Amino acid sequence: MSRKILSLDIGSGTQDVLYYIEDVEIENCFKFVLPSPARVVASQIKGLTVKGADIYLTGKNMGGGFGRAVNEHIKANCKVFAHPRAALALGDDLDRLKQNGIVLSESLPSGCVPVHLEDYNSGWWNCFLSAAGLEQPDLVVASVQDHGFHPGKSNRMGRFNLWKRFLLENNGQPQDLLFDTVPEEFTRLAELQSSIGGGAVCDTGAAAVLGAFFVDEIVQRSFKEGLCLINIGNSHTVAFLLFEGCVHGIYEHHTGNMTPEKLWLDSQLFRKGALNFEKVFDDYGHGCATLDLPAKAGGFVPTYVMGPRRAILKSYPVEFPAPGGDMMLAGCFGLIKGLALKGAI
Repeated sequence: MSRKILSLDIGSGTQDVLYYIEDVEIENCFKFVLPSPARVVASQIKGLTVKGADIYLTGKNMGGGFGRAVNEHIKANCKVFAHPRAALALGDDLDRLKQNGIVLSESLPSGCVPVHLEDYNSGWWNCFLSAAGLEQPDLVVASVQDHGFHPGKSNRMGRFNLWKRFLLENNGQPQDLLFDTVPEEFTRLAELQSSIGGGAVCDTGAAAVLGAFFVDEIVQRSFKEGLCLINIGNSHTVAFLLFEGCVHGIYEHHTGNMTPEKLWLDSQLFRKGALNFEKVFDDYGHGCATLDLPAKAGGFVPTYVMGPRRAILKSYPVEFPAPGGDMMLAGCFGLIKGLALKGAI
């Protein structure tokens, strides 16, 4: 009997979902694009702000895209309590969070409305799939963006050190982007893996590049010449240099800091190996790192662009692939490709 795999790519605006069934045409697998858990939490908090209710953040570390709603809640003279485990969704430094008005508490304070934090809620998904007439999956795999746990240090630098480690220690092998065992720094990914029942997890940036590997044309072309892949997400822009089926360079910045001209200029320097970490970091990005770029890669000129903000580069000589026929689910298809590269399916 064909296995059923629930593949989730959880971003800051949406969570993109593929209900993958082995041995079934990809066009006949089921797809969903839903609000991200962080967006749902932010909406819940905003509603409680209007009511003037004190809140208690409980549950697990998750995406912190609801942070602005928390700040507005405090500005409205409403109290925000948080369990220390849940508070990590807002930042690594608990002392700083306390200075910003978050009151840590191991239990629900009297009179507070609990707000549950979790990137994947199994009970919710069980109900959702049942309502859709779908069987419960045999396996759940998922991706989220994780800066890593670096108390007292730069999250941007700490996150990019993990990318560099992937390049240097794993030689850019794409299957190593998907974790069966989560590195200890990735606390959000560890919580996610626990929530989904132990399935493989990875960063959303990693899911994007794996999504490109889902497209046979891109993989085959990478064995003829070097390629530049740019994933322009709602929050982060991540670019990769691909050659002979491997990753040779990684660049990451914040999408909100981008203009079309700036991103294209950075990509031109990146593909030449002429963009260094300091330039990107000093511009409030995460960084840039490349291996020794082989001359036979030809300069990584062909450029593929994915992500919900991909239109930023619509005026430039780029191609817009749609892995599995649906660009919004590129990360979901990437997770499936990662399992295949590992020999898990």
